Parts: sequence; structure tokens; C-alpha cells
Amino acid sequence: MKVAVVGATGMVGHVMLQLLAERNFPVSELLPVASERSVGKTISFKGNAYPIISMSAAIDQKPDLAIFSAGGSTSLKWAPKFAAIGTTVITGAQPPTETQYNSITVPLVSNAASTETGGGFQCTIGPINDKA
Repeated sequence: MKVAVVGATGMVGHVMLQLLAERNFPVSELLPVASERSVGKTISFKGNAYPIISMSAAIDQKPDLAIFSAGGSTSLKWAPKFAAIGTTVITGAQPPTETQYNSITVPLVSNAASTETGGGFQCTIGPINDKA
């Protein structure tokens, strides 16, 4: 699965990458995404170096999944653009209205899961049934 991690150079992004590796998530291609000032730098994932790319470059590569950890305003701006190309988007940002996106699913979060994820609002955007 082609996976974009948006905010890959931040603290939460590092944890996301660590969890993807630890849990053997089926990442066939990693697209680490960060701000323009980080583009071209590298990060390590499962012993390999990956160059940081821009949002536009990530969209051009049409990932199957985009995990956002870059802050609410970034998620609200870019998540719909990923969803529009068929990418499943996972973000902690709450959209202003449900009608902003074609589809939105808000899973129930147990107390244990809520503690593990920091207790924030969690949602997914886009077609998830065929990619699980």
C-alpha cells in the first residue's frame, strides 16, 4: 500500500512512522510529506532513507492512504485534495461541516483507544471499505 505520512518530520509524525513499522503495516511505498522547508531532507523508515516531499508531489503520486499529523489547518486544507483523488485520509482535524467532504466516517473511540491517540477527534475521509 502506498502511504503518505503528512507531517512526517514532526513529533507525532515520527510516532506514526514508528507505529507503522512496529505493527508491520503493509507499506509498499512510503511518501513522507512535510513543509516546504523540509523538502529534500531524509527520514528513516525500516532501515531505509526516504526523501521528504511536498504536498503537491504526494498528491501527484496518488497514495492509497494519507495519515495526517500536521495540524488542523493543514489537514483541513489538504485532506479534501487527497480524498478527491481517491486516497483514504486519516486525520485528527474536525471539519467545519460534514458536507465539506464527499464522505466522512467518525468511528467510535473507546477510552483505551482515546488515551492511546491523545483523546482527540478522529475521522476518516474517503472510500475505506475496499482498502482495509
